[in-house]
Amino acid sequence: MAKEISGWTCDYNHNVTFFYNLVGKKISEEWTTRDSVVIGLGLTVCLIVVLANMLVMVAIFMNQRFHFPIYYLLGNMAAADLFAGIAYVNLMLNTGPWTSMLTKEQWYIRGALIDISLTASVANLLAVAVERHQSIFTMRLHSTMSKRRVVLVIVCIWAVAIIMGLVPSTIWNCECDLNDCSTVAPLYSRRFLVFWAVLNLLTFFIMVAMYTRIFIYVRYKSGYASQHTSEMRHSQAVVNLMKTISMVLGAFVICWTPGLMTLLLDGLLGKDSHANSYEKFCLVIAECNSLVNPIIYSLRDDEMRMTFKSILCCLCRRNAGQQRERSPVETFSPEPKETLVCVQKSEDRTACMERNNKEDSWTMQGL
Repeated sequence: MAKEISGWTCDYNHNVTFFYNLVGKKISEEWTTRDSVVIGLGLTVCLIVVLANMLVMVAIFMNQRFHFPIYYLLGNMAAADLFAGIAYVNLMLNTGPWTSMLTKEQWYIRGALIDISLTASVANLLAVAVERHQSIFTMRLHSTMSKRRVVLVIVCIWAVAIIMGLVPSTIWNCECDLNDCSTVAPLYSRRFLVFWAVLNLLTFFIMVAMYTRIFIYVRYKSGYASQHTSEMRHSQAVVNLMKTISMVLGAFVICWTPGLMTLLLDGLLGKDSHANSYEKFCLVIAECNSLVNPIIYSLRDDEMRMTFKSILCCLCRRNAGQQRERSPVETFSPEPKETLVCVQKSEDRTACMERNNKEDSWTMQGL
C-alpha cells in the first residue's frame, strides 16, 4: 500500500527482511557462536537485573525508614531497571534467525520496550540527581518534597519514556524515506537516532554539572568540618557521598557511552560507521547499567543492606521450615541453636527502635 505524505512516497508493504537487506544488515539463517555468546550473557545479566531490582523494591516497601522521596525515586528507578531486564529478555528471544519471522508491528514493539525502559532509567537518574542536589544544598538528608509531587515526577518520567518509545513506530521512521534507514535498527530513522543519542548525552552533561557543583560544595564543607571535632561525623558522611557520586558518574559513563556513541555514529555516517560489528556488545554493556544502579544507590546504604539480609534470611528460614515439616526425624529434633541466636538478636531490637526514632542526620552512610 503506497501513500503520499508531504511529498514523500510511503510504501507500507515492505516487511522486516526488506529493510535489513536494504541497509546490508544480514539476518543469520542459523545461530552463530557470537550470537550464542551474546544471548547467553544477555539473558544471564537480565536474570540478575530482575532479581536485584525486585529485592530493592521489596526492601523499600517493607522498611518504613525508606518512605521518603529519595527512596520512592530509587524504587521507581528499580522498577524501570526491572522493566529493562524484561525488555531485553524479549529482545534476546526475538533476535538472530527469529528476526525474519517478526512482523513490523512486533519489531516496533521490541524496539519500543527497550526505548521506554532505558529512557525511564536515564530520567530516573536525572530525578535522583535533582533531589540530591536540592537536599544537600538545604542541609537535609531527605528533601521536603511532598508525596503528591513525587508521584507527579514519577508519572512524568513514565509519560516521557512512553512517548519516546512510541515516536519511532508512529511518526519518525524511515518507511517514507528509505535513504534515511539506520544500519543498527533498520526501520528507525537515522535522524531519530542522532536526536535520541544527543538527548541522552545532554542529560548526562546536566548530571555532570549538577554533581560537579555538589563536589565543590561538599569539599568546602569537608574542609570546614575538619577544623571542628564535633562535625567529624558530618565530614565522614560527606566523604561517603563523594564516593557514591564518583561511582554513579563512572558507571554511567562506562555503561552508556559506547551505546550512545554507536547510535550517534550510525546516525551520522550510516553504513560507513560499521556499527553492526559491535552494536550487540554495546547493548549488553548498556543493560549492565540497570544492574549497577541498585548496587550503587542501595547497597551503599547500611539500612538497605540490613533490610536485604532480613529479606533473604526470612526466605532461607521459610525454606528450612518447609524442609523440617517434610522430615519426620527433624520434626522431633531439639530446637536448633539458630533459635537461641535469634533470641539474642531480639534483645537488640530495642536499641534498633531507639535508633530509628532518632532524627535523620548526616551521619547516615550512603545517599
